[in-house]
Amino acid sequence: MNSNTLQGRRVAITGGAQGIGKSIGQALVAAGAKVALGDIQEDAVQQTAAELQAGTKGYRLDVTDADEFDAFLKQATEDLGGLDVLINNAGIMPIGPFLQESPSVTRRTIEIDLLGVLTGTRLAGEYFARTGSGHVINIASVMGTLASPNAATYCAAKYAVVGFSEALRQEWRGSGVKISAICPGFVRTELISGMAAPRLLERFLVVDPEDVATTVITELAKGASRTVFIPKLVGLVSSGTQFLPTAIVDTAFRLSGGNKVTSALDHKERAAYQARIEGRKVQE
Repeated sequence: MNSNTLQGRRVAITGGAQGIGKSIGQALVAAGAKVALGDIQEDAVQQTAAELQAGTKGYRLDVTDADEFDAFLKQATEDLGGLDVLINNAGIMPIGPFLQESPSVTRRTIEIDLLGVLTGTRLAGEYFARTGSGHVINIASVMGTLASPNAATYCAAKYAVVGFSEALRQEWRGSGVKISAICPGFVRTELISGMAAPRLLERFLVVDPEDVATTVITELAKGASRTVFIPKLVGLVSSGTQFLPTAIVDTAFRLSGGNKVTSALDHKERAAYQARIEGRKVQE
């Protein structure tokens, strides 16, 4: 897909300081787009914006604060000279038994991973509805269609994001406003620190942030409303399981080692990320 169609496209990205958000920003700038990055890590997002150059702006953004989200989009629209795309990428992924997960982490995950997406989509959608064009891309997950143990809250949020995006795909048909849900496998960022997929799954379940960025570029150039899986084989597996008995699906998941991805954790390696999403200091 020719990415030249993205020349001058004005894009706002949440969770843009690092990982998937940073990679998407890099790919968009390379394609000639104008980019505004938002992230709760203010220093980091401004540093990333400076690295991307090309007039890229970095702003502090807490997606759980609707007023702050509104201010971010208005400032981005002013600085970029308009807005064509919102990429809802900000998210956290707590891993562990649900009954051991603190209510505050459960609440924070839903507020960021789901309510933040709904808030951003509403705010950008209102602007796009007025202009008659625009594209919202929601970064979901394969765990928004294939559930995994020890990731119940994350799955709940991502399942909701996929359903929300598919509902709006129908609701916005013919309006000129597009919406996509991107469902990657496990992406090599800090979100999967301490996690490892069995060799059988590694080749088709784990992807790089650059793979997600490439898919975003393709979807924006295509300009379609749809749900996309990375890699495509994950989508075929997801679709196929819908027609199988639950017992067979669960057994196949265990035999493939899928349950080990979120249960056999290296807690020491994951400690820093887990502490950050829980809002506490890392124990030395």
